[in-house]
Amino acid sequence: MAQKIIIDTDPGVDDAMAIHLAFADPRLEVVGLTSVFGNVWVEQATRNALYLAEMAQYDCDVAAGASKPLHIVPNDPSHFVHGDEGFGDLPAQSPKKPADTRPAHIYLSETIRAHSGDIILCPVGPLTNIAKLLEYDPEIVAHVQKVVIMGGSGYAPGNVTPFAEANIWNDPHAADIVFAANWTVEMIGLDVTTKVECSPEDFADLAKAAPDIGGFIKESADFYIRFYESVIGRKVCLMHDPSAIIAITDPDFFTYESVPVSVIVEGKEIGRTMPMPKSDYPDLNRPDVRIATGVNAKAVREAYLSLSAQMDNAAKARKSNQA
Repeated sequence: MAQKIIIDTDPGVDDAMAIHLAFADPRLEVVGLTSVFGNVWVEQATRNALYLAEMAQYDCDVAAGASKPLHIVPNDPSHFVHGDEGFGDLPAQSPKKPADTRPAHIYLSETIRAHSGDIILCPVGPLTNIAKLLEYDPEIVAHVQKVVIMGGSGYAPGNVTPFAEANIWNDPHAADIVFAANWTVEMIGLDVTTKVECSPEDFADLAKAAPDIGGFIKESADFYIRFYESVIGRKVCLMHDPSAIIAITDPDFFTYESVPVSVIVEGKEIGRTMPMPKSDYPDLNRPDVRIATGVNAKAVREAYLSLSAQMDNAAKARKSNQA
């Protein structure tokens, strides 16, 4: 039986890669997508999530979520990384299906409870919706199988400041609430995601294998790769969000350290995720977080490319079944 997941997302080029990967993987059932501000404004994120599901002929819910962080002044969207509309140079799309009428945190509460113990929650954007879920329904921790987060860093430097990863930096208060809650959290952060790369040639091959969806990913990735070339001097795409999906399906590709994590919420290190061993902080009252500290980057890349090559075939099969 396929593993049920809900992806909380701000699509976003690598969000699109992760979502289409999940749609194509027969081991996963994407119950829903919830949108959040971050890479783009939340209205764009909601529209883009609807469009990704429509492109893949995938029948899942899409619920709109938070438009701003809990307490800090919002940062501008990272259009310079993901493009003005979220998918590189590609123009805005107009999906046909409307979003669910429920706010994301209410949708999450009701849907997770309806499938108690069966759903893995996978946030790949700022954690505002997840913190709002905990505030709205504190007992939801007993109904979620686990939370697999793309965000943060245990020991690697940040990617928006020397200290902070972008998703955590965009709402550090929300992240601290999520890490403090009494549920199983896995952090797939910069310690591992910066080691997983795909090249322009990889995306060209993907476009040949799956011309429709793979072609879309190649076109949107061109912008993303230009950004990385300007920052790290190499024409590659770092596979942040897809790595979180693969951590769900192929956990053996990763190694973990279990330690409580706190988030710095002010000052020059705002957004920093701090491992806080109980031996050093005996009075800290929060559960361990499983921080991914090692990765078989070759296996993750190969899994992404081989599964994503089936995106068009999976979409055509779903369309045939719906007919």
